[in-house]
Amino acid sequence: MLSKGVTLRGLEVFEALAATGSVAQAAAVTGLSQPAVSQQLRNLETALATDLVDHGKRPMRLTPAGTSFLARAEAALSQLRLAQSELTVMDLAHLSALSIGVIDDFENDLTPRLVTILADSLTRCKFTLATAPSHEILQAIADKSLHIAISASDGTMRDGVLEYPLARDPFILVAPRGVVRNNDPMAILPDLPFLRYERDQLISRQIEAHLARQKLNFADRFEIGSHLALMAMVARRIGWAVTTPLGYMRAGRFHDQVDAFPLPFKPFSRTISLYASADWAGEVPTDVANTMRRLIKTHMMDPALTQLPWLAGELRLLDA
Repeated sequence: MLSKGVTLRGLEVFEALAATGSVAQAAAVTGLSQPAVSQQLRNLETALATDLVDHGKRPMRLTPAGTSFLARAEAALSQLRLAQSELTVMDLAHLSALSIGVIDDFENDLTPRLVTILADSLTRCKFTLATAPSHEILQAIADKSLHIAISASDGTMRDGVLEYPLARDPFILVAPRGVVRNNDPMAILPDLPFLRYERDQLISRQIEAHLARQKLNFADRFEIGSHLALMAMVARRIGWAVTTPLGYMRAGRFHDQVDAFPLPFKPFSRTISLYASADWAGEVPTDVANTMRRLIKTHMMDPALTQLPWLAGELRLLDA
């Protein structure tokens, strides 16, 4: 039996404190007040009868007991989050056919989980799922070759198509590990090449339009069609890039070779949305949208905010 005072909220607060070393940043990540964060930590340490952090140092550092406990706490939280997202039940048994297109940003983490959840509900249904870049997904929903699409929004209203906003995904700067000095990424921009996404991609058009509005002009030397290839080039110290937290999380294999920063110029963001044919208005797209929000939060947002706590309030879910 768990000791009284060991709570799920306490474990989440401890995880955030361990990642950030700061009560203020842990409060931003968890959505609690700073006094509430401190109280949760005190309750947890009292329940365990040991200090988990060295309260005399700033930023906070884990004690040996805290380091040992963190590994167990993170494993437990990971399993709980996975169980929560995969226990979602949708009533789709009445459907005879369903076709969904999903942005390829989610191919590693979310799409396999979404497919598993849908398969449990689609008992007598012909089911088709496609993954592709946003511009192809949006064209397919406009052409009515998909019933439902999950994509970055391009801000266009389409006849006969409903949009369900899912998440706000702010743009960030990624650079090779250690090249940015004094937390000033602007200083590297003249010295390292800018790595662009391939121009047909929606994310590339959004970035280029924003740079043009800010009157920022960088040499047109690299144009990369693959997100993972672009991140690999950053990791190999070839240049820097503009991407988003969801894109950054997709490239986890490169995290130990890449640093991420807020944009050193005017911030902007993209919206991830679910699109559905107006003929499908009702419970089905709403249920799928709610499932995607839970999956995005559990498997991408929460880990991203733990690694990059300065994204708190910027990287967030959007209400329907």
